[in-house]
Amino acid sequence: MATKKGIIVTIIILAAITGASFLLYLTPQNSETTFVVSDYGGYIDGVKNIHEVLQEEIDIDYQNLLNEKISPQSYIENAEVTSSQVTSKISEFVTSKPPEEWQDSYISYMDAMKKFNEYIGETKVLANLIENGDTDDEINETIQKIESLKQESIEFIKNSDQTRP
Repeated sequence: MATKKGIIVTIIILAAITGASFLLYLTPQNSETTFVVSDYGGYIDGVKNIHEVLQEEIDIDYQNLLNEKISPQSYIENAEVTSSQVTSKISEFVTSKPPEEWQDSYISYMDAMKKFNEYIGETKVLANLIENGDTDDEINETIQKIESLKQESIEFIKNSDQTRP
């Protein structure tokens, strides 16, 4: 037999479900998120500072990996955290919509962050090669690719600096 308290609780639950469904129905489905920036030069400078810190951290971990001071698995875990932070910054660039005079600089710096993320990905490949005991040739080839990606990222940063209004 249903009690008065049970009926009231059931009615409240049904009302909450109906209300939540109604709100979900009314919420626009195709809203595009935009990251609002008003100081475009300051924003790039801020991202550049964050990038430098992340680069320094990953470089220290990378050297520790090469010198066998940390395990490949520890390196991979650290690199994944850094990669996630870089991906977040890339997303901010994509949604910031700078004015036309800043677009070249923003695109170049976004490309620098993408190359930096590729660099991190290649260092994770190297960590896996080290962990699996692959040949020196494969390891050296991967190290060369890592250095190349790092240089490409630096070139994009220089291009970003040169194309600032």
